[in-house]
Amino acid sequence: MAETTILWRPTGPEELELVRASGWKAWPPRLPDQPIFYPVLNEQYAIMIARDWNVPASGVGYVTRFEVDRAFASRYPVRQAGGRDILELWVPAEELDEFNRHIVGLIEVVHEFRPGSSRGRGHSGRE
Repeated sequence: MAETTILWRPTGPEELELVRASGWKAWPPRLPDQPIFYPVLNEQYAIMIARDWNVPASGVGYVTRFEVDRAFASRYPVRQAGGRDILELWVPAEELDEFNRHIVGLIEVVHEFRPGSSRGRGHSGRE
């Protein structure tokens, strides 16, 4: 069995609905103005984005967790987007279908944030 890397993805309700429609198995294609798909490497950074950016932008923010084949994921550069723990994996939009084929298991919602909730609600699995 291949070793995996755990990744996190903060997301809003529209993207999450598309993930749900995939059977919790794939990320949707990027929009024309989104050349990079960037899951993050730690949960705290994903929480910060979901809470501080997704909630004001769309009324709710989710943190998802998923696993990717480690050998495959290593082909993509890790970018530091701020402090030492602000790390993202940069996947070109045109390679997202192949990236999705290397997801191991299902994409899970692990936190949900709404206006006025600073801690969020955890989830034991998918919604």
